[in-house]
Amino acid sequence: MIRVLLAEDMHMIRAALTALLRLEPDLDVVAEVTRGDEIVPAALAARPDVAVLDIDLPVVDGITAAASLRERLPSCRVLVLTALGQPGQVRRALAAGIEAFLVKDAPGDQLADAIRRTAAGLRVLDAELVSSAMEYGESPLTPRESSVLKEAARGSSAEETASRLHLSPGTVRNYLTAAITKTGARNKIDAIRIAEDAGWL
Repeated sequence: MIRVLLAEDMHMIRAALTALLRLEPDLDVVAEVTRGDEIVPAALAARPDVAVLDIDLPVVDGITAAASLRERLPSCRVLVLTALGQPGQVRRALAAGIEAFLVKDAPGDQLADAIRRTAAGLRVLDAELVSSAMEYGESPLTPRESSVLKEAARGSSAEETASRLHLSPGTVRNYLTAAITKTGARNKIDAIRIAEDAGWL
């Protein structure tokens, strides 16, 4: 029996995935959580063989939680689910040593098979996602440019961003200009869209 931890913040999706996996005779959902910061404590208590993690979880994202889980419970392998399949997220997942990466709209039997293969020590990666990740490449943005662009994506003004990041408003505008140039964008909104689509934010 393969013991599975499931982390998904949307109740209906989590319930559907749990019901689907419980139809499989060799899979047992031993823990369910809704936030990224709940993954490690739940895993330490339930000792799953495979953790199936949504990438976009509240408090701590699935990739960050997966890295913590690998440190605290190395015997638990990780399969990350995403609805987005952003290339930058795929690259982050691969860099974090995640064994399996699957899109949420994959057929149910594909998910069950991916869990079995992950538990057996195989890497399960969606070929299309990996191909698109290689196509986009690494983020051209520095950490500071990314931080400033993230603040802009949240709707923060240059002054608000400057206050949060302990910079001057002029420096914030310089970082935004650099981010626009490096992403090949026409303006700030376009830079945010390009960076989010590539998974760089």
